[in-house]
Amino acid sequence: MTVLKALFVVLAAALAGAPAFACSEGTAEFRWQAGEARFAIEIADDEGERARGLMFRETMASGAGMLFIYEEPQQVAFWMKNTIIPLDMIFIGADGRVNGVHSMAVPGDLTAIPGPPETLMVLEVNGGLAGRLGLDVGAELRHPRLEQSTALWPCG
Repeated sequence: MTVLKALFVVLAAALAGAPAFACSEGTAEFRWQAGEARFAIEIADDEGERARGLMFRETMASGAGMLFIYEEPQQVAFWMKNTIIPLDMIFIGADGRVNGVHSMAVPGDLTAIPGPPETLMVLEVNGGLAGRLGLDVGAELRHPRLEQSTALWPCG
């Protein structure tokens, strides 16, 4: 076997095992039976960032969102204090499965919006977007901050 042919065989074998998508901290990718979606995200993973969230934002790009990440799965609740734009809240369990969706949270509303028990992450996107996409309970998230050994849709 020539050196060039051997190099081609090694390269082809390496590419065959390469993941189709390299997970990124700045991307949340979802799949479900009828579709898929990818969002450019900001991360809120400490108490201060989670408390501020998307307050005072006047706009958000349609393919953008904020991913709230907790240290462990828990009961969470959100409100819309000082939030100017309507939002959808997509609640996600530790395995990456969407376990709840709250659509069209009302700007400025102080009513608590509880998520399901055992929520690890919450993605906020523009209000009505989850419904337009068909993103609902049962969809799966792929993101590097999920425990990859237990994620339903791991990064690689």
